[in-house]
Amino acid sequence: MDRQATLPDIDALRDALRSVIDPEVGMNIINLGLVYRLAIEDGTVVVEMTMTSPACPLGDLIMDEVDEVLRRILPADTPIDLRLVWEPPWSPDRMTESARRHFSS
Repeated sequence: MDRQATLPDIDALRDALRSVIDPEVGMNIINLGLVYRLAIEDGTVVVEMTMTSPACPLGDLIMDEVDEVLRRILPADTPIDLRLVWEPPWSPDRMTESARRHFSS
């Protein structure tokens, strides 16, 4: 059986990641724009993401939660390639419009 055919689609993965909250700002990592890339390549789920700052004290916690959330919806043997990247640097421009409105009010 084709492993990729049994995996949730990208939208389902993205929706699952909306449950991961950056505790410092109280907003999910999707709306904050922390997830730069979400893909399925040869049966592996690939996530490239960043933090709002390289000095983020909760970065490990957030990364662990991303892994846990994805494992809950993926078949048990699905590889996850979770990459923390710093380029390009995160900026508020990456936030969704709703996140910008939340922080401007």
